[in-house]
Amino acid sequence: MKTKIIKLDKNNFNEDELKEASDILRKGGLVAFPTETVYGLGADGLNSEASGKIYAAKGRPSDNPLILHIAHMGSLKELTADCPEAGMKLANAFWPGPLTMIFNKSDRVPYNTTGGLETVAIRIPSHPIAYELIRKSGVYIAAPSANISGRPSPTMAEHVIEDMDGRIEMIVDGGMVDIGLESTIVDVTGEVPTILRPGYITASMLEAVVGPVNFDKAVLARKGDTGIIPKAPGMKYKHYAPKGDLTILEGTTEAVIQAINKYAAEKTSKGFKVGIISTDETLSCYPKGMVKSIGTRKDEDTIARGLFQILREFDDEGAEYIYTESFESKQLGQAIMNRLLKAAGYHIIKVHDNGLATEP
Repeated sequence: MKTKIIKLDKNNFNEDELKEASDILRKGGLVAFPTETVYGLGADGLNSEASGKIYAAKGRPSDNPLILHIAHMGSLKELTADCPEAGMKLANAFWPGPLTMIFNKSDRVPYNTTGGLETVAIRIPSHPIAYELIRKSGVYIAAPSANISGRPSPTMAEHVIEDMDGRIEMIVDGGMVDIGLESTIVDVTGEVPTILRPGYITASMLEAVVGPVNFDKAVLARKGDTGIIPKAPGMKYKHYAPKGDLTILEGTTEAVIQAINKYAAEKTSKGFKVGIISTDETLSCYPKGMVKSIGTRKDEDTIARGLFQILREFDDEGAEYIYTESFESKQLGQAIMNRLLKAAGYHIIKVHDNGLATEP
């Protein structure tokens, strides 16, 4: 299959430029497109066969549900069996935007889209190209991230091309995304809304609208936390992983820098290529290895936006071992740490001030 690539300026494009992409979606084909979070791989979410093509293109497990992207809140009546009060409050507060909600599904939504579940994940994207593509095509677009399953999510069209060229009909290049982490997922089917995946919309932002919210215990589970089964099926699979062996180091800044330098020196002395993920504040602290700043701790948005890109850059440069500082804030840091934990296969080392390191 030859993949066509079209380039659009998200701030200055004509809806007619999306005609071919819309036609592909209506005919059951696949189109990758930018959203405000990451690039999505889209198909007609009410077409069971089209949804199946997404799983095939990504190599995605069939029990991992897809998110339906809609353009208007009125579509909830068609796609859901009921719309809880908490869900409507959150929709009014955060849609369009990077919030996905889980509802009980209607009979209109095929099980191929929901991964066999009786619930459906829905959001309204705020990215102008994504929004206009939904409206222009006239279909509800089922879209996970536009990458091979298990790889870092794509934040640029180049990442999509690397993974999807020859697998899908079209890629819409809208430049770099704004946020760089997938949407927050909240289950509103229970009495208390539950965060299944942290994202740009934080717990405190949600609580300001609907009161207390729960966290799925699997969100920030560590390697030793046995018996915890995530409520979101997709969270049980390996995600975001670079090709090199990624390790997170946790502790005081000074202790983490010292430990990373020790590991980097050991690996480079043996001829291995080592990548180090630092921040602007610590970039100059690492004399060995390929050192990249993910952003500044003064602005977590920069760290979120840089995470997946930096992991792909280390892939391109052949990093065999990657060491990263940890991010533990209660705001966007939770989403960043959630992605890092999964990318590292939960390989985290606790560094103590006395120089000793332990793996929990």
